[in-house]
Amino acid sequence: MTPTSTGSPTFTCLGGGHGLYQTLLSARAADAAWINAVVTVADDGGSSGRLRRELDIIPPGDLRMALAALTADTEEGHLWRSMLQHRFGGNGAMAGHAVGNLILAGLTDQQGDMQVALDTVARWTGSVGRVVPMCAEPLQIEADVAGLDDDPRVLRSVRGQVAVATTPGAVRRVRLLPESPRATQEAVDAILDADVVTIGPGSWFSSVIPHLLVPDIVDALNRTEATVTVILNLSPEAGETHGFTTERHIHVFGQHAPDLRVDYFLADNFVSPTEGERTHLRRAASGIGAEIVFRDVRESHTEGDGFNRHDPAKLAAALLELMDAR
Repeated sequence: MTPTSTGSPTFTCLGGGHGLYQTLLSARAADAAWINAVVTVADDGGSSGRLRRELDIIPPGDLRMALAALTADTEEGHLWRSMLQHRFGGNGAMAGHAVGNLILAGLTDQQGDMQVALDTVARWTGSVGRVVPMCAEPLQIEADVAGLDDDPRVLRSVRGQVAVATTPGAVRRVRLLPESPRATQEAVDAILDADVVTIGPGSWFSSVIPHLLVPDIVDALNRTEATVTVILNLSPEAGETHGFTTERHIHVFGQHAPDLRVDYFLADNFVSPTEGERTHLRRAASGIGAEIVFRDVRESHTEGDGFNRHDPAKLAAALLELMDAR
């Protein structure tokens, strides 16, 4: 599968879970000529974790969600999107499994390669892009966490994506096991061939930062001619980033990838409304060679209150504006 030759930009979106899903919808809203999803592979919970342990495969859940976001805008494509996301209920052996996870697991078992399985499902669903794993092997996340001991200065190691995401302590730093894994060539090519690259939003330590711990990914991000934009979360997440300010999110990003340079951090207008707060954020972003910009990107309803979710159309407009400005 190759992108079409049009004047529209190619988007490559890095992340995982619901944050990546919304970003892929925004790439569609931007009328992208082609969309690549580069997806984390460290999930160890739920259906994905069970299939990972039982079949020794890359966890399929985040990959499935990205496939669902890219299905054709037709009646059949909408049916596929619903089917990929459908979960079995009850209390039996199938309970909790998503249909898309099982399809990907079966195709991988039959064809011996997750990328082949992903491309096969993309053809079936009339996908408007390609989903590629960040790495070709399942990874583990390990975190240094404070607050799990009587002495708050003591750091304890917590291993596993679910454990990191739900820890009652304060995450200080994360790493991947094995360390410095190789990226897939498809992921590297997707970054190098893009016009727009997005990182985030999403679970900061378990969906966003893992990309920064893969040397090939960092190298590709530094070499690409694309506009690289980090989409900041609308609010801290319970668990791994509880109590984090927007400035803290930027600092943690830089600490995990000190050699990485990006073009923009994109924040919602209401994240830091005062000029004093924005001055601190500009200083934090400049430490990564970036500029921070503030736009209205939050989804809202008729009463005018905001949802804690990015609006695809608003986000698309902001990303295209930044691409044109650069």
